[in-house]
Amino acid sequence: MAWTVEFFSEAARDEMEALPEDIRARFERIVDLIKSKGLSEMREPYVKHLEGKLWEMRMKGKDGIARSIYVTASGQRIVILHSFMKKTQKTPTSALVLARTRAKEVE
Repeated sequence: MAWTVEFFSEAARDEMEALPEDIRARFERIVDLIKSKGLSEMREPYVKHLEGKLWEMRMKGKDGIARSIYVTASGQRIVILHSFMKKTQKTPTSALVLARTRAKEVE
């Protein structure tokens, strides 16, 4: 069974669509790699574990660095919880809080 990638909500989709075009293209490339190789084959620089069930997709483009925080769900699904541009080296606390809140609602 292949992995599927979905957004937690329209708000999560809108966050991704608000990112620059080159960042969105990098996101699509990572998604394609996950679908073709499987999540177990993915490592840095594409994905990285954050804490607990939270993982991040790591995208870099000419406009900067962005992240999409996700969790895995039943049925080999990846649920994108939150996407944002990084401005500092550390992941913002507000991004983690939002992702944790949304993750509680994912089955």
